[in-house]
Amino acid sequence: MFTFLLVVHAIIAALLVTVILMQRSEGGGLTTGGSPSGLMSARGAADFLTRATSILAALFILMSIVLAFIAATRHSTTIDTSLQRAPAAAAPITSPTSAPFAPGNSTAPAGSAAPANGSVPLAQ
Repeated sequence: MFTFLLVVHAIIAALLVTVILMQRSEGGGLTTGGSPSGLMSARGAADFLTRATSILAALFILMSIVLAFIAATRHSTTIDTSLQRAPAAAAPITSPTSAPFAPGNSTAPAGSAAPANGSVPLAQ
């Protein structure tokens, strides 16, 4: 039911956009000439498009409220509890007591020169 209403809502939105884009900013949409009375006259087209815009806008808002209500009251959300937790690590990772390249520590490994600008040397 929700999917059907969502499709109807999308159709209403597309129709609303189409009707709005058909109107001229002065209110004379669909006027390419013709008889002075009837649907395709300036006044008839403006009345029809204005009425269609009002009806489609009201339907769009009503459908938005209905869809929000249905989405809020659906209880189809489930949590998968079949996953098990990973076993805890056997030994915690400990940090060394002194870092080999810490500031003030002059015990650099043999065969490596300390960088001049304080950057980390590339691995070799």
